Amino acid sequence: MPIRRSARATVWPILLASLALASPAAAGAAADAACTECHDQVTVKSGAHPDTACAECHVNITRVPHDALAPEEKLDAKAICAGCHGIAAKQLGKSVHAEKSCKTCHGPPHAVGSMSDSESRRASVGQIKICGKCHEEVLPGFMASVHGEGLLKSGLTEAAPSCSDCHGSHSIQPKGDPRAKTSHQKSPETCGSCHELVLKHWRDESTHGVLWSEGKAGADGQEGPVCTTCHVDSHSVRDPTSAVMRKHIPGDCGRCHKEVMRSFRDSFHGKASALGFTTVAMCSDCHTPHQNLPASDPRSSVHPDHLRETCGKCHEGQTNAGFLSFDPHSDPTRPGGARKEVRWVYLFMTTLLLGVFGFFGVHDLLWLQRTFVGKLRGEFRAPHGGPGQYIRRFSRTQIWMHVTVVVSFLLLAVTGLPLKFAGAGWAPQIMDLLGGPRAAGQLHRFAAIVTFGYFLMHVLMMLKQTVGSRQRELLWGPQSMMPQPKDLSDLLGNVRYFLYAGPRPAYDHWTYWEKFDYFAVFWGVAIIGFSGLMMWFPSFFTLFVPGWVLNAAYITHSDEALLATGFIFLFHFFHTHLRPEAFPMDPVIFTGRMPLERFKEERPLEYRRLVDTQQLESRLAPAPDPADLRVAYVFGFLAVTVGVLCAAAIFTALWQVISG
Repeated sequence: MPIRRSARATVWPILLASLALASPAAAGAAADAACTECHDQVTVKSGAHPDTACAECHVNITRVPHDALAPEEKLDAKAICAGCHGIAAKQLGKSVHAEKSCKTCHGPPHAVGSMSDSESRRASVGQIKICGKCHEEVLPGFMASVHGEGLLKSGLTEAAPSCSDCHGSHSIQPKGDPRAKTSHQKSPETCGSCHELVLKHWRDESTHGVLWSEGKAGADGQEGPVCTTCHVDSHSVRDPTSAVMRKHIPGDCGRCHKEVMRSFRDSFHGKASALGFTTVAMCSDCHTPHQNLPASDPRSSVHPDHLRETCGKCHEGQTNAGFLSFDPHSDPTRPGGARKEVRWVYLFMTTLLLGVFGFFGVHDLLWLQRTFVGKLRGEFRAPHGGPGQYIRRFSRTQIWMHVTVVVSFLLLAVTGLPLKFAGAGWAPQIMDLLGGPRAAGQLHRFAAIVTFGYFLMHVLMMLKQTVGSRQRELLWGPQSMMPQPKDLSDLLGNVRYFLYAGPRPAYDHWTYWEKFDYFAVFWGVAIIGFSGLMMWFPSFFTLFVPGWVLNAAYITHSDEALLATGFIFLFHFFHTHLRPEAFPMDPVIFTGRMPLERFKEERPLEYRRLVDTQQLESRLAPAPDPADLRVAYVFGFLAVTVGVLCAAAIFTALWQVISG
């Protein structure tokens, strides 16, 4: 070995001199051959440097042997590459990768691949693997994105972007640096290098693009929005028309447009979208994603001249003049946020809600404590059930009518409350159990049809009895549901009883709270039903009324439904089933019969009248069949349980709203 190395040391200067007189190609080949005499284990497979001789990179090697180079003779990878790639080296030195070596990205020096080689580390797919070694946190998002799927699944190596297309190669800067291709200042141009038409429309025909071009602030006082403002996670960009992305659109727009976002969230469109109904209209459907302009701009999609076309995309054939005057962003909760008529309706419904819940809340709390004390004192001696003589209180028709009311009302509540409180945590879960917003809407409408059916049937029965059979006692007197002076007297007497200041009033066939329960349903069906019909068939009703009436109908339907469900599930259930003297359930509405002794105790005036008129005998009935009683209890407990759960859901949703 010493002899061989000594020989090479002698021959090497002679060889270099000879090569200087030869052709460049021949010289390089000969030099490389000389290098392999010692470095026979090195294999050069570089597609990027196929004709590069060893000495072109290893410029510091001037003698043999060279295993003991002086410090000043040694070169690192950056210095070697800088011999040819000087500009790239300077860019790298000022980039976020300044501490990285060329080999970190390009791999072993003798195997640097070509950009044209699809297997190369520098090629589109190779970049994902190499960059992903350090930036592994962005890989899952990118691989699931439209860019990643286009590149990795569809093989669109020319069309789909890879890392360097967006970030650059050697001069990558932090995102916050204005020089970065992904910065706020340059990201539109970066994205626009592929999405040329989108960039043109956005830059020239949208408020966002104009703000960016002029360097002005957006609606939130920050920099005007650009691509990455809306397409927030640029590594996870999905198809914006897909369901998974559409559900994020309102929140993305709402980061800047907070006031508008609030009104959208409270609208049908907003609530339905929050529950996963992604085909409902969202911000970009009405305002367009890249050509959004103020409604005052004649080019805007929401300019009055274009509303028919814009709204008609969903409401085809329904866009009459009244329909188009509907305000999708009406916000009656704040002055100036809606037409004054709509705000008046909102204030009235809010006052009604607070008044009813406040009055009966105090009333029933007083009732609860008084009857609880009375229960402990043994004041209620009449049996709740069991054997003995009974009296018929409701007919079979009334029983089945009430069962129909219970089933349809619960179905309306279960399908409607998730939409009313779409922002509550339980709302999407209930909606999923129902099969989604579309299925829930169909069930809601079915229950509404049933409600209209029993309401019409009840009205016809009342007309037949009062007009046809001339039973005028149904209009006034003990048998009538009409409020009368005795009801006010009983209310005041009950308050004295609750406060231990007097005896319990003597009641007749109907009590004042039963009449209120009845008219709550009667009023509710009429108001909720008619406002619901207006929203079900908006194009028909707006032939006769302006669009703001739909805004008022939406408020009325929503708040009246809350009043109805809250009243039934809290106060009506307490009045009939949950008060101590009837707890845990009063089956009389399902069996039609109640114990005679209890009837005497609770309705002494009606009992005395039946005795005096000798009608008591005709009303007496045997005790309910045990099988019928079991069915009544099972059905009743299920209904009460569903109602109480709905009431709890309402409370949690309201608390969430109040607590922010």
